Amino acid sequence: MDGNCNCNSDYVMLKALENGVTIIGLTRGKDTKFHHTEKLDKGEVLIAQFTEHTSAIKVRGKAEIFTKIGKVESGS
Repeated sequence: MDGNCNCNSDYVMLKALENGVTIIGLTRGKDTKFHHTEKLDKGEVLIAQFTEHTSAIKVRGKAEIFTKIGKVESGS
């Protein structure tokens, strides 16, 4: 594991409920930019961590999103 890892950062888990769900990581800082994308098919799961570089995650498509404060479903 990298010595710069902030292992106390929050995690989210995303489960695709349809094919083609897009997960987009957004940067921190003065100018918010896309820095990473993933495409999930139905049933696939992604676990993501908020870090010094990732301040937000955008979900396009129908997915379940699990966080420490609960679960929400995105829709299309």
